[in-house]
Amino acid sequence: MDGVPRVPEQRPDAVEHDALRFRVLGPVGAWRGDEPLSTGSPQQRALLAALLLRQGRSATAAELIDALWGEEPPSHALAAVRTYASRLRKTLDPGVLVSESGGYAIRGLSEGGLDLAVAQEWAAEAEKAHNAGDLTRARDALGRALTLWDGEPLAGVPGPYADAQRVRLEEWRLQLIESRLGMDLEQGYHAEAVSELTALTAAHPLRERLRELLMLALYRSGRQAEALAVYADTRRLFADELGVEPRPGLTELQRRILAADPRLAELSAPVTEPAPVSVRPAQLPATVPDFTGRAAFVAELSEILASAEGRVMAVSALAAIGGVGKTTLAVHVAHQVRGAFPDGQLYVDLQGAGPRPADPESVLGLFLQGLGIADSAIPSSMEGKAALYRSVLDGRRVLVLLDNARDAAQVRPLLPGTEGCAALITSRVRMVDLAGAHLVDLDVMSPEEALTLFTKIVGQGRVATEREAAMDVVAACGFLPLAIRIAASRLAARRTWTVSVLAAKLADERRRLDELRAGDLAVKATFELGYGQLEPAQARAFRLLGLADGPDISLAAAAAVLDLPAEDTEDLLESLVDTSLLESAAPGRYRFHDLVRLYARACAERDEWPLSERRATISRLLDFYLATATGVYRIERPGERLVDHLEAADYPGLTFQNRHAAQDWLYSEARSLLAAVQQAPSEGELRKGIDLLLVVRDLAESGSDANRYESVATALLDAATAGGDERAEARVRGILAFVYSLTGRFEESDREAREAVRLCRATGDDWTMAEALNGRGVIAVYQNRHEDGEKYISQAIEHYQALDDRSGEAGVLCNLSRIHLATGRTASAITLAQRSISIYDDMGNAMRGANGRYTLALALTETGETAAASEQLLQALTVFKDSRQRLWEGMCLFRLAEVDLAARRPAQAAANAERALNILRGIGGEWRRANVLTVLGRALADIGQQDRAAVMWQEARTLLEELGSPEAEPVRTLLGDNAYSVA
Repeated sequence: MDGVPRVPEQRPDAVEHDALRFRVLGPVGAWRGDEPLSTGSPQQRALLAALLLRQGRSATAAELIDALWGEEPPSHALAAVRTYASRLRKTLDPGVLVSESGGYAIRGLSEGGLDLAVAQEWAAEAEKAHNAGDLTRARDALGRALTLWDGEPLAGVPGPYADAQRVRLEEWRLQLIESRLGMDLEQGYHAEAVSELTALTAAHPLRERLRELLMLALYRSGRQAEALAVYADTRRLFADELGVEPRPGLTELQRRILAADPRLAELSAPVTEPAPVSVRPAQLPATVPDFTGRAAFVAELSEILASAEGRVMAVSALAAIGGVGKTTLAVHVAHQVRGAFPDGQLYVDLQGAGPRPADPESVLGLFLQGLGIADSAIPSSMEGKAALYRSVLDGRRVLVLLDNARDAAQVRPLLPGTEGCAALITSRVRMVDLAGAHLVDLDVMSPEEALTLFTKIVGQGRVATEREAAMDVVAACGFLPLAIRIAASRLAARRTWTVSVLAAKLADERRRLDELRAGDLAVKATFELGYGQLEPAQARAFRLLGLADGPDISLAAAAAVLDLPAEDTEDLLESLVDTSLLESAAPGRYRFHDLVRLYARACAERDEWPLSERRATISRLLDFYLATATGVYRIERPGERLVDHLEAADYPGLTFQNRHAAQDWLYSEARSLLAAVQQAPSEGELRKGIDLLLVVRDLAESGSDANRYESVATALLDAATAGGDERAEARVRGILAFVYSLTGRFEESDREAREAVRLCRATGDDWTMAEALNGRGVIAVYQNRHEDGEKYISQAIEHYQALDDRSGEAGVLCNLSRIHLATGRTASAITLAQRSISIYDDMGNAMRGANGRYTLALALTETGETAAASEQLLQALTVFKDSRQRLWEGMCLFRLAEVDLAARRPAQAAANAERALNILRGIGGEWRRANVLTVLGRALADIGQQDRAAVMWQEARTLLEELGSPEAEPVRTLLGDNAYSVA
C-alpha cells in the first residue's frame, strides 16, 4: 500500500456519480463521488462503523453505547452518541442517517454504496458460479471481492464492537482466499499457488486448510518430498503449540501422497472454462470446397466418431501413402461431425513424415494453451501435461484431429481418454499397436471419383469434349488426389491448353507408374508434373524457397530469398498456395509440406545453376536476418558496440516502430532464424552465421529456444574448427562460453573462453578478446577465484577502452564490483556499480542499466541497506520483465528473497524464492536452481517449516555435489544444523 486512502470500488452497474460511498474493509471512510468526507473523531467513526455494519438495521442507543465503550461507558455516553449522530447527519446526505425507536440507522445507500455489501455480493456470485461448475467466473468474482480490502478492516476504530468485527472480517477474508486458492488448484494453477500459499502459511501457521492446499499444490507441481515436509512441519507445530494432532483430512492427504494416489493429480472439480477467458477451440483447417467422393469412408468415420458420447473414447486411424488425401478426408469428416463435439475441436500436424516429428510434450502444451490454460499453469513434465490435458477434457466433448502422425507412440499421450471425446488420426503407417483404434486403410480414388475431382477443378466444359483424354490424365496421376489436384490446377490456369495436351505430357513420364508403386516416390512424381507446368517466376520461387531450412518462412524473409519486393513475393507465394505446392501457415507466413520441400530442394540442386546462385539465395536470407536482428539489438541496447564489429549485411532488414514490435519479431522468428544460421557453414557464410548468433543472444536466455541456440552454436564450432577459420572459431567459442555460464557449467565456460583468448591473440580480434577476458572474469567470480577474476577484468577494461567501447567498459565495471564485494571492498563495490549505471543511463540503455542496478543491490544488501537494495532490484525487475529477460527476471526475484531474509521478512523471502523457481524452470541451469533452493530453505526454516526447508537443502546439496560446486559445503552445514529430518 502507498498510504493513500483508496475510494471503495463499486460494482460496474453502480453508476451514480455523486452517490455516497462508505468503506469498512479498511480505515473507515466516506466519499461523495470521489470527494472524501470528514468522519470526525475515532469515536464518531466507531459510531458510523457500527451503523454501517448493521446494513440498514437500526441500533438502539444502548447498543451503540455498548459498541463504543463496552461495560464501562462514561457518564456522558448517551449525550456523546447523540452528538456524533448529529455531526454525521450534517455531513451525509439528507435522509441517510435516520432516527427511529430511540436509536439510529443508515438507510437509502445506492447500490455499491458500502464496500462490505459489494464484497458480499461478489462472494455470493462466486458461490453461485461455483455450484454451477463455472470456476472461471467464480474465481473472478472472489478476486473482485478480495480487492475491496484496503488493509486492516475498521483500522483505527476503537471499541469492543469494532474489535470483534475486525476479527470476523479478517476471518471471512481468509476464508475467501482459501476458496479462491482452492479454485486455483481445481483449475490447474499449482505453480502460481505455491508462492502465495507459502507466504500465507507463514502468516497464519495454524490454519490447516492453507497447509492442506499447500501440500496439494506442491504435490501437483511434482514436489512430493516438500508436500510431505509440510505435513511434518504442521504436525510438529500443532503438537508444540496446541498439543493436538492435525485433523483427519490433513492426515489422509499425507497418506494419499505417500501412496502416490493418481487421483490427487487430477483436477478435483469439473473445469468448464479453464482460462480467464472462455475458450472453445475451433482449430480445424478449412475443408476444401471441391471435396469429392469417399462417400463410404465419410459415412464410416462419421458414424464411429459421432458415437463417442457414452463411450470411453472413439479413435479412428487413417493410413495411406503420402498424397492420397488423408488430411483432406479427415478434415472433411471432422467438419461433418463437429456438431457432435460442441466443446471444440483441436488440430495438430505431427510432422511424422519429416526428419523431426513433433514432440508429444510440445503438442500437449499447445493443446492446453488452445483449451485456455495459462502458460504459468502448464506443468513442466510430460506426465504433468498429459494428466492436466485429460483432466481439462473430462466432462467435455472435444474432437482431436492428429494429422500426419509417425507412429502410435507419438499419438498415445495425445489421446483424450475420456467419455464423449474422440480422436481422428492420419498416418503413413497402419497403427496396429494402437489399442482400441478403428483402423481405416485409405486407397487412391476410384476412376469415377478421380474424374469427378478433375472435372470440378478444370470445368465441365473442357472435360466433356475430351472425356477419354481426361481419363488418361487421372490414370497417369495414379488416381492420387494430390497429383490430380496439382495437374488440374495447372490446366485450369492455362486456357490455351487442351486436356489432350496435358495427357500427352503425362504420357511421356514413363517412370511415373513405377514410382507410384514405390510408395512415397509417387508423390514426388506428381510434384514433377506440377513443377513442370509452373511459370518461370513461380518455378524459380518454388526452387529457391526450398533451399531455406526452418519450419516456415515469413513474407519478408521470402522476399529476401527471392530478391523481390514484398508485393511481388506475396503474389508469387499466393499463386503457389493455389497450386497446393505451398501452404499458408498463417497470415504472412508460408510453409512447404515436408515432402514438397525435399522435392523443391532437389529441383534447386538440379535446375538452379550456377552453384553461386544457390549460395547467394541463402546469403540474402542470412543478410536479411542479420540486418533485422542487428536493428533489434540496437533498439534493445542503444550505445552497445557489438554492432560495429559484425559482418556487413548486403540485404536490408526490417525496421520497427518500438521495442515491443522488435521483440515480437525476434521471438516469433527464432526457429526459422536459427535454422538459417545452422545452414550458414555449408553455404560459405560461416562468419555471417556466427555474427547473427551473437546479436540474437537473447534467445539463449529465453528458455524455449535456449537448447536449440546451444546446439546451433556447437555445430558452428565444428564447422569453424574443420575449416581452420581461427577468427570464426574464437567468436563461436566466446558464444559457447556465454551459453555455458548461463547454465552453470563453469568449467566448460572457462575452457571455451580461454581458447577464445588464445585464438584472438593470433587473429587480432580485439572485441572478441575483450568479451572473452570479461567472460573469464565472470567465471572466476562464480568460482570464487577473485584474484584471477580481477586480473581478467582489468585486461578486459584495457581492451574496451582501446576500442572506445563505453558499454563494454560499464559491463566490466559491474563484474569488478562483484569482485570487490566478494573481497570485502564494499564501498568501492558500490562506487563501481554506480559508475556502471551512470554510463548505461547516459546511453539510454535501460536493459544494461538494469544489470547495473542488480549489481548495486548486491552491494547494498551486504551493507545492510535493504530498503535501497529492494528499490534497485524492483527497478531492474520491471525492466527485465518488459524486455522478456526471463533469466534475469528470475534472478532479481532470487536476490529480492535474499534481501527479504536480511531484512527479517522470511515469509516474503519464501514467496519471492518460489516465484524465482517458477520463472527459472528450464533456464539458468542447475547451479542457479540450487542457489534459489538454498535461500528458499532458509526462508522456510525461519517461518518454522524446518522439514520442508530440509527438502530444499537436500535437493540443493545433490545438485551442487553433482556439479562439484564449493557451494555444496555450506548447504551440508545447513542440513547438519537442522535438527529435524524429513518425514
